Formats: sequence, C-alpha cells, structure tokens
Amino acid sequence: MDLKNILNAIEVFLSVVLIILILLQQQGSGLGTMFGGAGGESYRSKRGAEKLLFNLSIASLVFFVVNGIAIAVLSAQS
Repeated sequence: MDLKNILNAIEVFLSVVLIILILLQQQGSGLGTMFGGAGGESYRSKRGAEKLLFNLSIASLVFFVVNGIAIAVLSAQS
C-alpha cells in the first residue's frame, strides 16, 4: 500500500467520524432560536459532553482539511 492509498483511507475514516460527531450534537440550537423558537435563548455556553463533542468535531475538521491538502499535494507531485 502506498502513501496515497493510506491518506485516502484516513480521509474516508475522518469523514465518517466528522459526520457522526456533527449528528451527535444537540438538536434545536440552530437558527430557530434566533426567530423566537423553543428555548428563547440566542446564546448559551457549552458544558460537559456538548463541549467535548464540539471540540472533537473542530479537531476532526482540522485533520480532515490537512489530510485533504496532503492528498492534493501528493497527487500534484505524481
């Protein structure tokens, strides 16, 4: 297995992890609260597991982008 195949496999794994992390985050905290939806708060701080999921999704997004750039650079060289 060459490096390009390994990076592609990592990219697929990171995309699945990112999708799962985004779907696990709390529902109903989107734009609906800005227009008088349920909850009535426009801002609240994240705590506990919600903060952990948020930080993990940001970290996995950064790894996803860096890995995508590495794949692009490797493809351009070959």
